[in-house]
Amino acid sequence: MLGGTFDPPHRAHLAVAAAARQHLALDRVLFIPAGDPWRKRGRGRDLSPAAVRLRLTRAAVEGLPWAHVSDVEVRRAGPSYTADTLETLAESGGAWWFVLGADALADMQYWHAPERIIAAARLAVVRRPGAGANADLVPSALRALLPEIDTRIDFVPFVPDAVSSTALRTTIASGGATDGVVPARVRALIDELGLYR
Repeated sequence: MLGGTFDPPHRAHLAVAAAARQHLALDRVLFIPAGDPWRKRGRGRDLSPAAVRLRLTRAAVEGLPWAHVSDVEVRRAGPSYTADTLETLAESGGAWWFVLGADALADMQYWHAPERIIAAARLAVVRRPGAGANADLVPSALRALLPEIDTRIDFVPFVPDAVSSTALRTTIASGGATDGVVPARVRALIDELGLYR
């Protein structure tokens, strides 16, 4: 599972998913746009509607047989909690990994019910070259909260892509090109809906 706001989805999202899939020999990667991303509230920016971000994400993965999109968080009322989503996915059986960056891992002690997250899935932590030792990427506060967390992490090597959704929204707002950064189907949908203008 790779969650996010995907506002808009771009090549770095796809590259992270592909790296996790290859490194962990995953059957598929499930992209899950957040319905109500509670941690993004009050940050001075309106998110695109959840249904729109879902459409953008579906357009981004079109043609990738290993990539799928779920609307589980868009359909659920209330805040989108990763713990709830992972527990729902785990009910279907199989082994699950939650793909996230080392920056998100550093913040996880502030998330809703992190103990439920690591109970439902292993963490596939995407790490950048030169980020230090794997053990150093787990904050001491998180380790104190979840003493078993080190046994639930698989680190995924990844060469970072300097793309960000924030920068893309600015580029699109100014009429700039996004070739090679945003899949053509996603950009066509952005233009059709007049997003980020």
